[in-house]
Amino acid sequence: MVSAPETVRAAFRKHFPDGGAVEIFRAPGRVNLIGEHTDYNMGFVLPMAIDLCCLAAIAPANHGKLRVYSQNVQALQEWPIESISDARPAGNWGDYVLGVAQQLARAGFPVGAADLAIYSTVPVGSGLSSSASLEVSTALALLGGRTIAKKDLALLCQRAEREFVGVPSGIMDQYASVHGERGKALRIDCRSVSHQAVALPDGAAIMVVNSMVKHELGGSAYRDRVRECAEAVEELRRWSPKVHSLRDVISTDLAPLSGVPLKRARHVTTEGERVESFTAAAEIGDLKGMGDLLVASHRSLQHDYEVSCEELDFLVDTALGIEGVYGARMTGGGFGGCTVNLVAIENVENFEIRISSAYEIAYGKIPQVFRFLPDAGAEQVL
Repeated sequence: MVSAPETVRAAFRKHFPDGGAVEIFRAPGRVNLIGEHTDYNMGFVLPMAIDLCCLAAIAPANHGKLRVYSQNVQALQEWPIESISDARPAGNWGDYVLGVAQQLARAGFPVGAADLAIYSTVPVGSGLSSSASLEVSTALALLGGRTIAKKDLALLCQRAEREFVGVPSGIMDQYASVHGERGKALRIDCRSVSHQAVALPDGAAIMVVNSMVKHELGGSAYRDRVRECAEAVEELRRWSPKVHSLRDVISTDLAPLSGVPLKRARHVTTEGERVESFTAAAEIGDLKGMGDLLVASHRSLQHDYEVSCEELDFLVDTALGIEGVYGARMTGGGFGGCTVNLVAIENVENFEIRISSAYEIAYGKIPQVFRFLPDAGAEQVL
């Protein structure tokens, strides 16, 4: 079986046959165990880096351009180096690369002419952070060995997504891709942009099921939720000027709200509390408690935040009926993508068979089922 580094190196040599010595950089995707839609509200999240990743192979060139080939899309894009600072987004995959290049230049790391090939094993639209892994691997490649603090690298890639691509994302995805630790999840404080490593207990596997669907309203709904949370904050500020984000209130402080703002704020505040409870349960090996919190998170996302969908609800409800499943919930932005499941080790094979069969019967699709262990963060691999 051809490895991912070999695949990206072969793609580079095929499309840039005159290229020089190649360096390869890797940045992982992530699965968020709990703490959904809390990052852009300055709250807490608990993701872990995974062994699916984006790889970037790069070599300097003398043709005055940044040329990028995507093995996944099988397409080539290029930009004159002098045009990068003034470039505008085109609405395609190249925006992630170009946005990172632009942010690097603004941060004092000008990008020179280069050939770049990228290859990702992270499924697009799955909620496993394919965009952040692309941004981070590209940034490391374009840095060319120049030193940048890990936190600053994550923030730079987040700016590329927010300011150039136009997605109002929080810091979780890029931060987890940069800081991932083998064997541990990360409890990230999205306000201070810092983290605590959290060891996960033995006896249960993290199983991720990809629904293989991504409904079109996902992108617009994400922006709607960001706006709705901001509206809730504005209403709460009329009662308490000290409220600057939903991080500043707890779930019992929402009396001034009603309707949609109440539902959105209730999810965000209770979800932050669930992150704290999940961390405490993990520390004492309370698998049942961790599983119960996953289920509570999904119900909140389903009913209060309204970002689930029929397929995700089916996967969660079906999982909860399978022996050895402690808990399940949707993970990622919503409206498709994946569920994350906490499954007893001895029941992993049975879980995979039963969830796949049930989903295929119901929707005519065979889901991807992954077992993930927490993996290391971004790094140079060659």
